[in-house]
Amino acid sequence: MLRYGLPLLVFGVILYFLFGGLSRDPRLVPSPLVGKPAPAFDLPQLRTPETRSSQADLVGTPTLVNVWASWCVACRDEHEVLLRLARARRVRVLGLNYKDERDNALDWLSRLGDPYESIIVDADGRAAIDWGVYGVPESFLVDAKGIIRYKHVGPLTWALVEDELFPLLKKSPGRP
Repeated sequence: MLRYGLPLLVFGVILYFLFGGLSRDPRLVPSPLVGKPAPAFDLPQLRTPETRSSQADLVGTPTLVNVWASWCVACRDEHEVLLRLARARRVRVLGLNYKDERDNALDWLSRLGDPYESIIVDADGRAAIDWGVYGVPESFLVDAKGIIRYKHVGPLTWALVEDELFPLLKKSPGRP
């Protein structure tokens, strides 16, 4: 019985995990940072490199931190959503420009529009590692106390903004 039962049991466990993994949404990547303060950073701003920003700049009003790059095709897909979100003025939008050339990023924004209140530059990608970024685009909702409340991997859609971000903003202290 053990000779046939053990392999069958192992096969069943493998199938359980395989089908369990296939049924999950790959965009729902758990983040250990949700519910914790935003990671420390001290980075130059894109528009004025002599000016630096830190995590202290995230305190005071809810902020959507959007990780993007001019070379990112999916970032172009979500850009219209970010422009619309900025026009709605329901959350401050901060960009984290990831491993990009400054001139390329500025050109991209001048051609497509600039939804960002400010943009910090992560030229070497070290800040993105601290934020747990897997790739671009990714977005983090940070509440007015500087606590990460939500993480989204991949391009934002307007449906996601309405269904997930706006309800979280209603619960967020210090919302505009």
